[in-house]
Amino acid sequence: MATIPFSATSSQSNSGLHSKFFSCFIHFNPWSSNSKLLLITTRNSSRRRRRTRKLCVKNVASDPRPEVSDSIAHEDTLGTFVPDSASIASSIKYHAEFTPSFSLEHFDLPKAFFSAAQSVRDLLIINWNATYAYYEKKNVKQAYYISMEFLQGRALLNAVGNLELSGTYAEALKKLGYNLEDVARQEPDAALGNGGLGRLASCFLDSLATLNYPAWGYGLRYKYGLFKQLITKDGQEEVAENWLEMGNPWEIVRNDIRYPVKFYGEVISGPDGKKQWVGGEDITAVAYDAPIPGYKTKTTINLRLWSTKVASNNFDLGAFNTGNHAKAYEAMKNAEKICYVLYPGDESLEGKTLRLKQQYTLCSASLQDIIARFEKRSGEPVLWEKFPEKVAVQMNDTHPTLCIPELIRILIDVKGLSWKEAWDITRRTVAYTNHTVLPEALEKWSLELMQELLPRHVEIIKMIDEELIHTIIAEYGTEDLDLLQQKLKEMRILDNIELPESVVALLIKPEEISAADSIEEAEVSDEETKATDEEDQSEGLDAVKETKVSFEPDTEQPQVVRMANLCVAGGYAVNGVAEIHSEIVKNEVFSEFYKLWPEKFQNKTNGVTPRRWICFCNPELNRIITKWTGTENWVTNTEILATLRKFADNEDLQVEWREAKKRNKIKVASFLKEKTGYLVSPDAMFDIQVKRIHEYKRQLLNILGIVYRYKKMKEMSPEERKESFVPRVCIFGGKAFATYIQAKRIVKFITDVGATINHDPEIGDLLKVVFVPDYNVSVAEVLIPGSELSQHISTAGMEASGTSNMKFAMNGCLQIGTLDGANVEIRDEVGEDNFFLFGARAHEIVGLRKERAEGKFVPDPRFEEVKAFVRSGVFGPYNYDELMRSLEGNEGYGRADYFLVGKDFPSYIECQKKVDEAYRDQKKWTRMSILNTAGSYKFSSDRTIHEYARDIWKIDPIVLP
Repeated sequence: MATIPFSATSSQSNSGLHSKFFSCFIHFNPWSSNSKLLLITTRNSSRRRRRTRKLCVKNVASDPRPEVSDSIAHEDTLGTFVPDSASIASSIKYHAEFTPSFSLEHFDLPKAFFSAAQSVRDLLIINWNATYAYYEKKNVKQAYYISMEFLQGRALLNAVGNLELSGTYAEALKKLGYNLEDVARQEPDAALGNGGLGRLASCFLDSLATLNYPAWGYGLRYKYGLFKQLITKDGQEEVAENWLEMGNPWEIVRNDIRYPVKFYGEVISGPDGKKQWVGGEDITAVAYDAPIPGYKTKTTINLRLWSTKVASNNFDLGAFNTGNHAKAYEAMKNAEKICYVLYPGDESLEGKTLRLKQQYTLCSASLQDIIARFEKRSGEPVLWEKFPEKVAVQMNDTHPTLCIPELIRILIDVKGLSWKEAWDITRRTVAYTNHTVLPEALEKWSLELMQELLPRHVEIIKMIDEELIHTIIAEYGTEDLDLLQQKLKEMRILDNIELPESVVALLIKPEEISAADSIEEAEVSDEETKATDEEDQSEGLDAVKETKVSFEPDTEQPQVVRMANLCVAGGYAVNGVAEIHSEIVKNEVFSEFYKLWPEKFQNKTNGVTPRRWICFCNPELNRIITKWTGTENWVTNTEILATLRKFADNEDLQVEWREAKKRNKIKVASFLKEKTGYLVSPDAMFDIQVKRIHEYKRQLLNILGIVYRYKKMKEMSPEERKESFVPRVCIFGGKAFATYIQAKRIVKFITDVGATINHDPEIGDLLKVVFVPDYNVSVAEVLIPGSELSQHISTAGMEASGTSNMKFAMNGCLQIGTLDGANVEIRDEVGEDNFFLFGARAHEIVGLRKERAEGKFVPDPRFEEVKAFVRSGVFGPYNYDELMRSLEGNEGYGRADYFLVGKDFPSYIECQKKVDEAYRDQKKWTRMSILNTAGSYKFSSDRTIHEYARDIWKIDPIVLP
């Protein structure tokens, strides 16, 4: 056996070993001061001997239940040991040589990143294993957060920050010739999400780990993400993400954690009467795990992502050898493509089918895994009635709705429980978060498609629908059939589908049945009797017919499964994500359900993690807050931020605050030059709107306001311009869904306006418009600290919450916005005088649309002026008439200004004048900025997670010993 010392300061390479010997890594503890790399080297591999002691990653889902003592758990965590820079450098060098993803010749930046990440992962694995071993021992109740999106961002700086090793890693990499920030920039953003839904899920995982809650995330491992956005002369173009092209150093594939997932086939009854789902298409979901470390805690939780494949025997070798290559790998491609792209286009039947396959794969694999873990922890016999006492499943929006019928299917068909038992367990296990009031986002699936793809689940959904109908009838009775019809129309899961027979029997009253029977008898009587009773018979038929017709489906309308209604009926809790949103959920979206089950409905205002969104992305502000609050504890107790209020007028703090903002603005200016080629002045106000491109978010209102500003500037002399307008850099970012034509027109419009204004020598630095391509978490981490005004200007009542508004507030950015989503609560906390408010209120929207439909709306002359200016061709040859026409007319799809841009336009531009006025007084502006940060304390995801844990999941923190 050879023992090879491995030192961070050693310049001698051991690469010669690789060409001469077969080397087997046995045990390496780079964090020990007596660290040695142990190798067995031999020219003859048959003579190898194995050591049993090694660094292992435990598979807690498949191993036998461990017996863990508190002392062992303590020894298997990092505990109070803090590795120094020399041992970290040693670990990085080890991974560069012995777990390489790159050639051995060079230690360049990409290789430095992978090696550093793998060295961090080693540290995380120690606590990761200990966390779940301890949870196993305690057999604690655990929350499982199931989401189609997890928008993680880069992991390296977040991980070393949470481990309190940022300085140590910076020093270690410096020993190896690199800067930590340069190394971190080599990491691609994980392409596992799109917008606020996925970023919220990632913030929640960070808070769950930091607060020591036993929890786990489940998602899908998308190979190509949503898309990488390119901005060209034609607007937005989409290409596939390449985040996995060079590998992912954070993930661990669990080849032994795999579950079967079935599509199509048929349902048959076995000899014992039990239902069996047979035939069809079978795939396999394989687990990929990534550790999620908490801040200043040993707790490290898990994000488990599913990738899809089929067994190798599905590769048709015969077809391949005869040249029919497509047929040979057809089954493999059908399985793999499920995890190719987030939100594949669903205009076609194939696209819809693929989306439904994605959703079912996520639900089925995750629930099979959850159940396997429950059975393992429970031992024999398994007490299924205890399942809800150990498991809480949170569905993040409607995408995971199939968790409800899938849990029932497994419990009945696989575990042998009765319908009553399975339905009771499910209703005590699953909870639902609603994230939208937009009708198109409250998913409705074609019954025909679901029947073909998931036949057993349709049977179960029909049973749930029947249970729901009986509950409604029990509540409202059958006396007032008009009322009952209205309730069923609003609340049924299966829309436009005939009533179950058990319900029809309840709706036909005894006298109606008697009338029908007498008619049947009359038909066999003699002609004379039949003629005599003809009138009475007709009345009897009409009575029966009238009762049935009022509940018959409309053959002209599609038959659909309403997933949101299924969530409410099958879950034990339903929550909105901001106070105003939760009220809309209760009083509009699910008003009938709220009347039936008021106890189910809650509000859980969203939050964001202050670790990533202040501490790590804005170290300048981090240092100032710590200095003026006198503690670092604000990072986990954001209520301390409120103490900044008493210093808001302090001149010293204001100077520091402005200097920090200026340095962050310089970074933004450099970033914009790198990404877009545009030069901007850091002395201008940085005005930003970054979010998914959608008509209701009203980027169109923003850019039309800029066009109005530009037009007015052009009408003035240079002196008048400087007198009237504060210099601004208007920054946009966000992706338009690939098939959302109107949103892509808006992106094109913004870039054309920018190209015109930015090259106008008369305007110069007084106004710039920049669209940042491929907006993601890493871009946000640059832009948000340097922003001064952020725009959250959605049509009132249409944004569920928003989370970017919270990130901006934390970073001292003032906001202009409507009373929508979390804006309402942010304004309450930061103070009305420190928020620029405009626009119609949520309760006015219905009336304003009605006014428009009746032709009573009179547009402001300034709005008409702007539209005419756009149509004049000043922004290039592209025809924007279709975009402008969406703001005109009184009715029709894509017309009549549904999102009230024209209505709010005059209020918006008047509010922007107030922004200019406030910015001229930098002392006042700085004070407002400080008060925004101070008032953002409520919007930490730590507070949100505490509320979920207490009110919905009923779980307690578990601190590792």
